[in-house]
Amino acid sequence: MWLRLRQIALIAEKLSLVEQQLIDVLGLRVCFRDPGVAHFGLENALLPIGDQLLEVVAPIQENTTGGRYLERRGGDGGYMVITQCDDHKPRRERVANLGVRIVNQFESEVFRNMQLHPKDTGGSFFEIDEQLGEGAHDVDGPWEPAGEDWQSAKAETRVTGILAAELQCEDPQAVAHRWAEIAEMSVQDVDEVPTIQLDNATLRFVHCTDGRPEGLGGIDLATVDVGAVLEAARQAGLDCSENQINLCGMRINLR
Repeated sequence: MWLRLRQIALIAEKLSLVEQQLIDVLGLRVCFRDPGVAHFGLENALLPIGDQLLEVVAPIQENTTGGRYLERRGGDGGYMVITQCDDHKPRRERVANLGVRIVNQFESEVFRNMQLHPKDTGGSFFEIDEQLGEGAHDVDGPWEPAGEDWQSAKAETRVTGILAAELQCEDPQAVAHRWAEIAEMSVQDVDEVPTIQLDNATLRFVHCTDGRPEGLGGIDLATVDVGAVLEAARQAGLDCSENQINLCGMRINLR
């Protein structure tokens, strides 16, 4: 069984601002807006980044789960680590056997979804999904949450993929082993940082050091033109250093 990082979800108080920053700074393009997220009191935009996707969601009404998450984490930031598997049934059985609660799930003719409760995983929302149908398991294959033609919006002049997700935790070792237990994978210490290696990306588990509680604190991007990204970030008024920018409350490391 394989497990890929397919999508990273961010959450923002205002969608339009973050969406425009992703376009202007990272050179991305919007491929889809899912009307179904309105059921949760949200609006969203999805932007391809190589064969993966960045999603931004924002509350459009009061008293939503997303709004409460923004309050708990003190503003914009990372929201979900969304993975793609090749066989959903044993993944569901594993979650059930471990007693991990499921926050949201659905199944259609083309997609199976399972979003796990962050209080049972630690760190962040952890989602495991499977695409079904022709070409479903191809690296560049269909992905139902991103619409029917997401590949046509690819823009790879500045960044080409998501290499890693960084989860900040009160107890990184404990959270890393919990995620590994769910994913049926091993934890490796890389430079004293507990790490899980997915098929196409790395999950790092680090201590909370930015004054914010547990959550998805950063991502690493495969970068074609670091200089162009940094210059655009400065023009947008974003905090940045030699190889990192801060966008939507996230540390974005340029690799």
